[in-house]
Amino acid sequence: MPKLTVEGMGTYEVPQGKRLTLALREEAGTDQLHACGGKARCTTCRVEFIEGEPDKMTTAEKDILAARGVTGARLSCQILCESDMSVRLISRFEGSGRKDSGSPLAANLEPEPVVWTSKG
Repeated sequence: MPKLTVEGMGTYEVPQGKRLTLALREEAGTDQLHACGGKARCTTCRVEFIEGEPDKMTTAEKDILAARGVTGARLSCQILCESDMSVRLISRFEGSGRKDSGSPLAANLEPEPVVWTSKG
């Protein structure tokens, strides 16, 4: 099982292939935002990688990051836990002023079809 380290919180074993947003919420118990429900339409689920950043990303993630001008962060809703990784939370419910952390997340990556590309 991959290990997920969340800066300032701890290290957690997560199921292979689980969406990072779900692992952050369920295994690590964080208050990670995910306003669009994990469909790569917003950027509220951003994280910064300290170690173990995946080399691939979905085209949906690449497109929204470019459209919003976001650099140095990834969308946790578009990342699968396939190996050990260490992240810094930068988008949390606490202090956000939102009524909740976001819509329910599906177990599988969305939007369909999922198309992979290099992060570079």
